[in-house]
Amino acid sequence: MKRSKNAGQERLITIIVVALTVIINGIVLALLFMPQMGDASKDYTYLPKFNAILNGFTFVFLVLALIMIIRKNIVWHRNFIFAAFTSTAFFLVSYLTYHSLSESTSYGGSGMLAGIYYFILITHIVLAAVIVPLALFTLARGLQMNVPKHRKLARWTMPIWLYVSLTGVLVYLMISPYY
Repeated sequence: MKRSKNAGQERLITIIVVALTVIINGIVLALLFMPQMGDASKDYTYLPKFNAILNGFTFVFLVLALIMIIRKNIVWHRNFIFAAFTSTAFFLVSYLTYHSLSESTSYGGSGMLAGIYYFILITHIVLAAVIVPLALFTLARGLQMNVPKHRKLARWTMPIWLYVSLTGVLVYLMISPYY
């Protein structure tokens, strides 16, 4: 009986994670094709700066979570992971708000800097989509105290999430002169 209960729980977690991944990544993708709903006379350029700040908080929370787990402080590790998820959730709401109200800003640089910018941007976008299910599955395994699966996933999740958070800040810094 325990095996079927565990299998049912695993199936439910998978359904939830897949559903959230499809919904989140689907909404972000849909914004590329939807007309902006914002008032053209209003300035929404404060939102990208806010997004970068939230990405910065996520990065710091993840580094602190990593330090805490290295020190075997599970309680503070969990607290910082929850803080990272919270700042990421606020980022997502702010990001979706900005991109539903305003057109995307084009990068105005050229030469080698443009190549660096687009490399960072493209890897950021691809890995941001990948991190959604990874982070959710890693969180679920941690909350279940399934340490072997949690560690196995976290070895991939942590560096990717750190990269996505840091490059979110870098993308903002590189494009901010063009807002």
